[in-house]
Amino acid sequence: MNSYDLMIIGPATRDVNIDYTGAEDRCVGGAVTFCTPAARATGAKVFAAVKANPADRDVLEPLGGDPADAALLPSEKTTLMRNEYFTADRERRNSSCPAQSDPVLPEEIPDVPCRLYHLAGLLYGDFPDALIEKLHQMGLVSADAQGFLRHNENGTLCFHDWEKKLKYLPYMDFLKTDAAEAEILTGLTDRAAAARQLHEWGAKEVVISHNSEILAYDGERYCTCPIKARNLSGRTGRGDTTFGSYLAMRMLGADMEEALLYATACVSLKMETPGPFTGTREDVQAYIREFYQG
Repeated sequence: MNSYDLMIIGPATRDVNIDYTGAEDRCVGGAVTFCTPAARATGAKVFAAVKANPADRDVLEPLGGDPADAALLPSEKTTLMRNEYFTADRERRNSSCPAQSDPVLPEEIPDVPCRLYHLAGLLYGDFPDALIEKLHQMGLVSADAQGFLRHNENGTLCFHDWEKKLKYLPYMDFLKTDAAEAEILTGLTDRAAAARQLHEWGAKEVVISHNSEILAYDGERYCTCPIKARNLSGRTGRGDTTFGSYLAMRMLGADMEEALLYATACVSLKMETPGPFTGTREDVQAYIREFYQG
């Protein structure tokens, strides 16, 4: 049986994206869809556990890799998302959710050896508390805070603080938020201060994404790295690409600073093209040499 560096767990989505010009695009989305290819590109051994209706098995196709390195966890519904962007940089958007998949249950986690389990959630309810507790017993755990803050309220997406954050943040070996989510969790607008607060509450290593830079903090030092994308046509999936590649590099032995540089260069390159990252580790290293070391 294969042994994996990390397992990425979460719902895939059917997305309808409408840009600021009114142009409409339909595609497969979801955190797992963007995390997985970026993580695999590092050379890490990655397993994807994807929640979706079995009739939508094609949602596994954008993940790439060997089909044996993925599993579809059955759900009555596949999550449906509608994103309307109001600006060219895609920083302002309105999102709605006409359908949400069933929660990922502890007993559904594939029985494969794995070092790190990443909860790549989209909406509150994707991951029950019992799942966090089981994964914590099985290995390292990481999470995207979005899956605990963004609530689907009759199709409208609303952000609320995580009621059980003080209980479950200590279970998180890695935690990713964006700047807005960090403020919801901590009440702090300063990203460095928010990262420090999340660490004090128990998260061992915190990554906060922003449109200008990515920040990482492990309780001892801060690292930041600027985003250098030449265009933003592939803005969707920014945080997931960043964290997928970051986690993979950390599992491969990179220190925090090296992993952050790689992840920020990877997402900068990815943001220049719509869809999940399709490049290689060599492509990212070439991007680093040209834009970060030149």
